[in-house]
Amino acid sequence: MTLTQLNAFVLVARLGSVTAAANALGVSEPAVSQALTALRQHLGDQLITRGPGGMTLTPGGSRLLATASQIVVLGAEAHAAVRAATGAPEQLRVVATATFAEFVATPLLEAFSKRFPGSVDVSTGVAPSDEQAVLVANRLADIAFGPAAAGEQPMPVVSEPIFRYRLVAVTAGHSRPRGPARQWHWLVGPAGADRGSETGRLLAQLGVDESNIRVLPSQTAAWAAAADGAGVAPAIEHLVSHQLRRGELSLVEAPGLPAEATWYSTLLERQHRSATASALRRFLGTPEALHLMRSPAAGVPPSRFRPPVYVTIWN
Repeated sequence: MTLTQLNAFVLVARLGSVTAAANALGVSEPAVSQALTALRQHLGDQLITRGPGGMTLTPGGSRLLATASQIVVLGAEAHAAVRAATGAPEQLRVVATATFAEFVATPLLEAFSKRFPGSVDVSTGVAPSDEQAVLVANRLADIAFGPAAAGEQPMPVVSEPIFRYRLVAVTAGHSRPRGPARQWHWLVGPAGADRGSETGRLLAQLGVDESNIRVLPSQTAAWAAAADGAGVAPAIEHLVSHQLRRGELSLVEAPGLPAEATWYSTLLERQHRSATASALRRFLGTPEALHLMRSPAAGVPPSRFRPPVYVTIWN
């Protein structure tokens, strides 16, 4: 029984699939399956079974999950302690929803890193909303940006609001879509495929069929397609303010829009988080950080944005 095997088991159990666990670890699905198989053989228990409703823990798997989670956390803490003893920079692993990663993460983390030149090793990745709390709890990420962690979390994580914004719908200059909103041609970035994101929830609320949704490589590309008259795109109002002022885009009325929404940071509870994660959380409340989150010009060009990107960790 190895730490890698326990890590794979915990992630499959928490995320509900081998695919999600492999993406979180930055390894192949066969690698996760092999680790899980080896653990099953060692313990003589299936641990996790697949049924019509998805993955289900066996009684033995349920008992193992709490202990395995503790071991995985201790392994991550041991790795961090050794790095600190050798004088290596402290790691700061950040995950975010696609839209936050595209527009905010890069300038925000660059500004934060300048406060600790050479002492912090920052890595970033894109993660779906419903996986973020699991990644933070299992020390695969130090902080996550996106919606609040959903429901009651059986993990030592907290979600704290950092910035309020308005979700709107936009289309080309003076054009107006016809028919009910569920029948419009919707243009979305990668966030449209994330059911837990504000965009994903909006499309579900409107009852938009998948045939009416076109997913583009980035949110910027979705807004550009909307400006070209290809359809309607959900948008964060302050990030498209320049296009709205220039008349390239215009607001469209839709049920439930505009809607107030909030970006949250999800971290371990204070007594468990790293000093660098705590420092970043404090930085998020500074005028500099708030300016970067509200500035429409702070973005990553579509040519540089390649979602999804996952954080690769040690095994």
